[in-house]
Amino acid sequence: MSSVETKTITNRFYLVVLGMFVFACLLVYKLFVIQFSEGDYYRDLAQQRTVKNFVLQPSRGNIYADDESLLATTVPRYEIRWDAKVPSEKLFQKHKDSLAILLGALFEKPSSFYLQKLQRARTKKNRYLLIGRNLNYSTYKKIKGFPLFSKSSMRGGLIVESRLTRENPIGKIAERTIGYEQRDPSGNYLRVGLEGAYGQYLKGENGRRLKQKIANGQWKPINDNNEKEPTEGYDVYTTININMQDIAHHALLAQLEKFEADHGSVVVMETKTGNIKAISNLGRTSKGKYYEKLNYAIGEAHEPGSTFKLMAMIAALEDKVISADDLVDTTGGELTFFKKYKVRDSKKGGYGLLTASKAFELSSNTGIVKMIYDNYKNKPSKFVDRLYNMGLHKPLGLPFKGEALPKIPYPTDADWDGLDLPWMAFGYGVLMTPLQTLTFYNAVANGGEMVKPKFIDRISSFGEEPVKHFKKEVINPSICSQETLKQVQKMMFNVVDKKWGTAHKIKDDNFSIAGKTGTCQVDYTKEEMQYVSSFVGYFPAEAPQYSCIVVIHRPNKRIGYYGATVAAPVFKEIALNIFNTTAQRVVVPNQNLATDEFAFDKLEQTLVNQIIPNVKGMQAMDALMLLERLGLKVQLKGKGKVIRQSIKQGSKVKSKQQILLELS
Repeated sequence: MSSVETKTITNRFYLVVLGMFVFACLLVYKLFVIQFSEGDYYRDLAQQRTVKNFVLQPSRGNIYADDESLLATTVPRYEIRWDAKVPSEKLFQKHKDSLAILLGALFEKPSSFYLQKLQRARTKKNRYLLIGRNLNYSTYKKIKGFPLFSKSSMRGGLIVESRLTRENPIGKIAERTIGYEQRDPSGNYLRVGLEGAYGQYLKGENGRRLKQKIANGQWKPINDNNEKEPTEGYDVYTTININMQDIAHHALLAQLEKFEADHGSVVVMETKTGNIKAISNLGRTSKGKYYEKLNYAIGEAHEPGSTFKLMAMIAALEDKVISADDLVDTTGGELTFFKKYKVRDSKKGGYGLLTASKAFELSSNTGIVKMIYDNYKNKPSKFVDRLYNMGLHKPLGLPFKGEALPKIPYPTDADWDGLDLPWMAFGYGVLMTPLQTLTFYNAVANGGEMVKPKFIDRISSFGEEPVKHFKKEVINPSICSQETLKQVQKMMFNVVDKKWGTAHKIKDDNFSIAGKTGTCQVDYTKEEMQYVSSFVGYFPAEAPQYSCIVVIHRPNKRIGYYGATVAAPVFKEIALNIFNTTAQRVVVPNQNLATDEFAFDKLEQTLVNQIIPNVKGMQAMDALMLLERLGLKVQLKGKGKVIRQSIKQGSKVKSKQQILLELS
């Protein structure tokens, strides 16, 4: 080999050695950086892959009715698993037979099934054997007391994981008003009703629980305690009355079914305070069933029809363009505008000459339109200004999302035309929600003071001072003069009281009602015209305590469609039932689980010991939820609160036992 070749090989060798030396230096430097500079990061990363904190959802605050009955509550559901590697062989052999027998009895399966399951898990070293999921509190407590499982998790291997579910004890009643708060797949929250409006108070604060990664990518809690306990949310106390809500719901449902209507709503408001005592919204499915589909009372603005005649009458009386005793000619029951567009009375041939008040009481379209058109046609802005002055063009500003905006056309609007004024007079071309209409009628009942509808009384934690109290809010201290008010109050009373009144059929000799019927055409530009039937008013007429509106959309015309036929009977049923129950209210002593000072302790004891509680005096839905959690089959008879139970308090619960509750 020549010296040149030797030198070349030597140079290459040195080059390789140098490269290896540089690489070794870089490797040492990187190890140094990882150990001392980035060590904490990689140690945390390794720990996160084997041990990490899981977020624990807090118990969402409860939503209560005005008597503190539950409208919405958070109920824990439990998943029970077992780590078969944890117990010692001696401990496992000692308890396996008795554990299998108890599990079989609880889940109604042969004990041999569970014995084989436990032994197989032990053999295969299964660290996450499913025992049961979606279990209630009483079942969880039973299992936790079983042999082997009663030991600590480090000795017995019991793994307990809980999740919180939201339940409405009164079922589907007022579902849209109670609402919900859900997160969609994109991470955005969908907030509906009270749950959505007051979610910031209800939601509470998250907790943390440390878990360790085990086989098959599963995570097991490291210890029995949480790293940070979740903080419960605040409770929301509503103005809703369970009894009135039940009355309104079932009265509306029965009428919707009778008239095969598309949907409808009912709202009951306390006159002086604006407190909403009941709100029901029912829509029809393709199968003819009804459920709380949408919050029509708040979110659906529609032409009110004849119920808007009250607003028109107040405007005319307040502007003194008419008096209640002025005569108006109904012109044969028909008016024609621009040689084409007609306004007709429901009575063919009209009513002849009428006083202004009687035109209202008979709900004469031609009479009301003629009064408004003749007196405002040269200056329609004067009429609309009066409506604006009463606040009819403004939304109520409710806490819920989705309140529909009212529409009151103004002469300067680009789409204003010559038909707007006469059409507005009898409730067409304007848009209002049922609750907006009711708020105005409630002002008439309340001496002219318009109060904002109120759904919430207070927000607080149990046993603590409220963090927020909701007071009465006045929208308009006086919608009109007392002189005008007295005149329209008398007209509304006559609508029901006098034989000629459109709602005379709902008159009751022992109970006074004042109000106004409404029958509004919808889809009137199409061949198949439909109707909206309504009645809105207050009771008792002489000293109003409550106002109420009933709106039913698209009833079957072959069965009936007039407001007096479809909506007014619902109003009467609700009013009479509320009047009778509030007038004869019985105070139940504080001796049941729902109201006792130590309610929580007694409830827990009842669930654990499987004994029949005393549910007398409880609302039906509260009693139902409690008894079903004990595994009982509950049969209800009647409506309202529990007055009698078929199984005595203190009796031991039996498997598949049935209990009958008689309600007031």
